[in-house]
Amino acid sequence: MNTGLRRPKPRLGSLLAALAIAGGALLSGLPAHADEPSTGAAGREAPRVDLVLDVSGSMREADIQGKTRISVAQQSLNDVIDALPSETEFGIRTLGATYDGLDKAKGCLDTKQLFPVGKTNKTEAKTAVATLRPTGFTPIGLALRGAAEDLGKGETTRRVVLITDGEDTCTPPDPCDVARELASQGIHLVVDTLGLAHDDKTRQQLLCIANATGGTYTDVRTQEQLTEKVKQLVDRSNDTYAVAPVKTAGTDTCESAPVLAPGVYSDREKFSEHRVYRVPVKSGQELRASVSVALDRAVARDYGVLLQATSAAGQELVRGTDAGSGRTDVVSTGLRWSPADSKGYATATATASASPSGKPETTVCLVVSNSLAPQPGVAADPGLPLELTVDLTAASPAPDGPAMGLGRGWILLLVLTLAGLVTGLLFGWIARWRIAVWQEN
Repeated sequence: MNTGLRRPKPRLGSLLAALAIAGGALLSGLPAHADEPSTGAAGREAPRVDLVLDVSGSMREADIQGKTRISVAQQSLNDVIDALPSETEFGIRTLGATYDGLDKAKGCLDTKQLFPVGKTNKTEAKTAVATLRPTGFTPIGLALRGAAEDLGKGETTRRVVLITDGEDTCTPPDPCDVARELASQGIHLVVDTLGLAHDDKTRQQLLCIANATGGTYTDVRTQEQLTEKVKQLVDRSNDTYAVAPVKTAGTDTCESAPVLAPGVYSDREKFSEHRVYRVPVKSGQELRASVSVALDRAVARDYGVLLQATSAAGQELVRGTDAGSGRTDVVSTGLRWSPADSKGYATATATASASPSGKPETTVCLVVSNSLAPQPGVAADPGLPLELTVDLTAASPAPDGPAMGLGRGWILLLVLTLAGLVTGLLFGWIARWRIAVWQEN
């Protein structure tokens, strides 16, 4: 009998919940608090992923390659768990996995952290997944808030991977509003959504959740697609810092900007802002710099990031740009410059001074700019997280070599002209010789 309430579906969340329960004893060595992420031997923060699995009643439906949604999810999770990188801290939260009654008030509170975010015992995790059975309602909004607490705070982006076969049946809170709420906090949280059902209403809700946090949405049609996508998202979370970045704060002028030595730095930049940093470059050195701006909330389409190297007087020396028109996790660009590149720039040496080593030194101003704007309803504060990498290496002698000379202005034109003339004369002489030989024969 249909009472108007959706019977709790057995979803991936239930599978994950079981994994968490079975692995709980083995996770006693994990940090006591979720907001205290562990670090590896290199001093970097470990990548963190919380998989939120819908285990509501509709997961019993057998419409994926003749298999039930829950069985497809279970097999995919087994493969994902087997492939987990050793450094990844992985957790599981379920929704609709434990309450099998019809009381909506109770069913809509049914979300639970079954496997704490931390190092995973793969055997225990897969055993727990196997015990999950489709059960309850679908409180997606509440589960997203719980996942944010599971992952805690940190400097690197943390990922929530939501697997569901339907829209939230427990609003409020509306899951899209919850996603915007999390994005506005600027807590480096990305939510990726995977839909096992294909109705427009569910698709729009999952797209909204993903877009609000800079995540992705995938319409899942096969078991293989589900497995590969979740593996890809877990691997993406592993692309974190090899070295813990040093916090810095750029300014709006070069004169007051912080002086940076080679290293990795983190900062936050507001929408459509310019932030400036200074780097001393000695004669014989080459500056190599790159910047990555993380889109940790929904931004308007058609955007760009610019990294400029300028003299202290404001003259541009070189630039790097990147642009986008859709949802991406990060926008990056870079540049290279050495004092030898400044021939012909009168102001490039105006800021030069003698370094303690006695070598001439030029102050280069690195300017990070963006043309980003938040989507409606997304908070602008705090600014977007950025990572700036600065390196100084020995300058390449190539710019002063004959090979590079060939590529400069009139010299290149002259060489091409002479080459064309010689080639024309040669082919003309060969043609006349062949005609003469033909006439004689």
